[in-house]
Amino acid sequence: MVSRPADDQQLAERARRGDAAAFEELVRRHQPIAFRTALVLTGSPADAEDAAQDGFVKAWRALPRFRSGAPFRPWLLAIVANEARTRRRAAGRREGWTARAAVAAETEPAPDGPLATVLVRERAAELAGALSALGERDRTVLALRYVLDLPEREIAAVLGCRPGTVKSRLSRALDRLREEVAA
Repeated sequence: MVSRPADDQQLAERARRGDAAAFEELVRRHQPIAFRTALVLTGSPADAEDAAQDGFVKAWRALPRFRSGAPFRPWLLAIVANEARTRRRAAGRREGWTARAAVAAETEPAPDGPLATVLVRERAAELAGALSALGERDRTVLALRYVLDLPEREIAAVLGCRPGTVKSRLSRALDRLREEVAA
């Protein structure tokens, strides 16, 4: 007697109960469509592959919230699509940061002579050393604000805190940075 392959709903139910092999079969079945969905949304094969993989991981973690009897594929593809959109937005921000940095580098006046170049490099190294001496929390808030140029409201969303908390963290981090540079 030849056994019939399980359908998606049966596999999803087994996976909800912790059956990793059932989820593995779902991944095998839906990997191509998940990748294509992510590719359409990201436009990049590398980002699409990462988005699909992360989407499967998030789906595995979210299985307890999967509605019994609901179709698995649309639920999975919604997760993959959200991950792909997140990656596309992040790529757009990275491109914007790169463009702003390139414009800033072109518009900054060049130091006059070799002595000025050495002084600029020394100051940059001093600042980098002072930043590395700070705690992770301080480095993160400073990088979000001054390297990535995010507004306080977006920093608050990234850090999961209120904008007022961001202001106080920035203030304290800048004070600590000034102390490090002075030392």
